[in-house]
Amino acid sequence: MARIRVVQAARGGKSAEKNKRVSMAIRMDKNKTPKRWMKLDNAAKIFPAAKARKWKALFRLSAELTEDVDLNALELALKSALPRFPGFSLRLRRGLFWYYLEHIDGEPDIKPDGAYPCAFMDFGENKGFMFRVLYYEKRIAVEIFHALTDGTGGLCFLKTLVAEYLRLKYGADIRRGGGILDCGEKPSQDEIEDAYLRHAGSATRTRREPDAFYIKGTDENADFINNIAGIIPVDKAIQRAKEKGVTLTEFLASAMIMAVDGIQRQRVKNQKRLKPVKICLPINLRQFYPTGTLRNFSSYVNIGIDPKLGKYSFDEVLHAVHHHMAIEISEKMIKARFSTNVRSETRKVIRVTPLFIKNSAMKYIYKLVGERKASIGISNLGVVKLPDSMARYVTRMDFIQGRPLKSKLACAVITYNGNLVINFTRIIRESIVERDFFRFLVRLGIPVRIESNQRI
Repeated sequence: MARIRVVQAARGGKSAEKNKRVSMAIRMDKNKTPKRWMKLDNAAKIFPAAKARKWKALFRLSAELTEDVDLNALELALKSALPRFPGFSLRLRRGLFWYYLEHIDGEPDIKPDGAYPCAFMDFGENKGFMFRVLYYEKRIAVEIFHALTDGTGGLCFLKTLVAEYLRLKYGADIRRGGGILDCGEKPSQDEIEDAYLRHAGSATRTRREPDAFYIKGTDENADFINNIAGIIPVDKAIQRAKEKGVTLTEFLASAMIMAVDGIQRQRVKNQKRLKPVKICLPINLRQFYPTGTLRNFSSYVNIGIDPKLGKYSFDEVLHAVHHHMAIEISEKMIKARFSTNVRSETRKVIRVTPLFIKNSAMKYIYKLVGERKASIGISNLGVVKLPDSMARYVTRMDFIQGRPLKSKLACAVITYNGNLVINFTRIIRESIVERDFFRFLVRLGIPVRIESNQRI
């Protein structure tokens, strides 16, 4: 029988051509100085509207190296890499009808990592930048506001930054490609396109679906964010998934459904009052549509069960998730989902509505359909592959979601160097979801090693 081993660790994770032509434009500020600016992509528009006084949609990616980080070399690496990512050198501005993004010169200051990941980001204290670079001992981390990019774009930035750092620090000759950009090349216009606009269709679908079971708990004090990571040999997890005839993501989502369903049944004794247990799974749209964009280009699907119908076995959950995914993750279904958002944005009445009215409406919509339709989200970035000349310096990768706006916890997954790393972030004190989820995997014969920043 596999066992859980616990380790306490400090954790600081009108046409397509017209659209491409206007991705980056020029405006004049009050001093008549040319300023480059661009529109937010379709997915990004919701995040500035939904942000609250103490909340922004952040995510974190990090790499552990073989030696302690050299701050001077990291500063030089950022200075070299950032011009290759014009979509990152931007500040958020308010317009009359929409937020927009304006180019900034320079770089944000690199700072020591904190006690917990994805702490609140004050753009004003960060020179206007909507991302930050952090370091702690052997770790280099980037934390990014979701209006800039998604996990794929963020991973490309981190890999390129670390490659530049290793080149400057050790003279490493690292082959570029596979999500590692050549900092000597000029950025491509395709890298900053709004791919949603180019690939949207005319067919749409309703956003309506029943609310999911909501996980409650005792709120943490002082904005502290709990982070628990489970490190699993990926071959063991894949073996179990193959035995069940499902993908790794379907396997993990089904295990999460079992854990959350058990929690709801402990708390709600009347079966008629049970709510659906659903997992929100982001979908990388680059697998369906050709694009080089480093901005947001993902959608999502909510997968789950209705506990009112009775108690599900694990095999029944796997069956439901597998077939639901087969229906939902098809090009036509996915296209109709994101086209609904694009069509809403392009309606004339929406375009001419003042921003302060849009903000209130979008914040309400985000609270109504953004998080209430799923019990928890699982973002899986998949397998990270690095060239041998780079991999020899990188021992581990982590992907961490910041605190949700309404939900109490989030889950992010990444695989590197034979390890599947599952990170939970939580703003309640109770760790019942992580506990039951990892225990369920252990009962299936999958070994799990736990790390946590939880206060004792």
